[in-house]
Amino acid sequence: MQKFTCHVVLLLFLLCFFQAFSWSQFNQGENYEGSSDLINLEYHMGPVLASAINLYIIWYGQWNPTHQATIRDFLDSLSSSSSVPYPSVADWWDTVRLYTDQTGLNITATISISGEFYDSGYSHGVYLSRLSMQSIIKAAVTSHSRPLPLNPHNGLYLVLTSQDVQVEDFCRAVCGFHYFTFPILVGVTVPYAWVGYSGTQCPGVDGMISVIAHELAEVSSNPLINAWYAGEDPTAPTEIADLCLGLYGSGGGGGYMGKVYKDAWGNGYNVHGVKGRRFLVQWVWNPVKRRCFGPNALD
Repeated sequence: MQKFTCHVVLLLFLLCFFQAFSWSQFNQGENYEGSSDLINLEYHMGPVLASAINLYIIWYGQWNPTHQATIRDFLDSLSSSSSVPYPSVADWWDTVRLYTDQTGLNITATISISGEFYDSGYSHGVYLSRLSMQSIIKAAVTSHSRPLPLNPHNGLYLVLTSQDVQVEDFCRAVCGFHYFTFPILVGVTVPYAWVGYSGTQCPGVDGMISVIAHELAEVSSNPLINAWYAGEDPTAPTEIADLCLGLYGSGGGGGYMGKVYKDAWGNGYNVHGVKGRRFLVQWVWNPVKRRCFGPNALD
């Protein structure tokens, strides 16, 4: 999505994380798991990310290696692995894969971290605008030291800003967004997403994981803002994750996140990842079932 409101949700089991609300969706009223009365999700004939995705991460600012490892493990979990128990992150991604382009090709099942760039020197300062993300990508692909490749064929760029970086409207209005680069700025058109680290407001990196999942689902199904979304205004689309904000399990809605699992410390999760990881990831809209859905659903 291009813009969404961010607020802190306190979980009963003492885990808080950032959620996203689209103003257009907020004004339509509450969304409940299993309801499709307000949904008019349409395909606008644009491309989806059907080719295997080469994901390029730009770590902007100073990062804790432990947090980086958690994020990498989540991203590595998106592609299916028989060694990960059900329900897995890859099982969650299967719902995203139901979306197709006009030729019938589904969103890819393969997402690989193909490069990482460390902008630890804050090349564009600690106060960033939304447009700054494109300049950061440009700097990463033209750097004299270990530049990222500029991949217009199947590249996806993920800009992650550290906790000391302030981005325009974060977290007052946005905690992440996706868009595409302008050739005049970067040289080519490539899809990208930005997510800011929310660990200063919430414990750990858990909240950031859900926002990353949200943005990856939407950039894959609407990379050029002309594919899958609801609403009449492409400049403020309601996308497949926006439709399911705040829903993580069966029975969710009206401020209740739904039924999720708990680990030995009482932390909530709903999917398994690689290396024994457990993540809490919001549901997305299932176009076949016509409702919000996740692999931990009870029905």
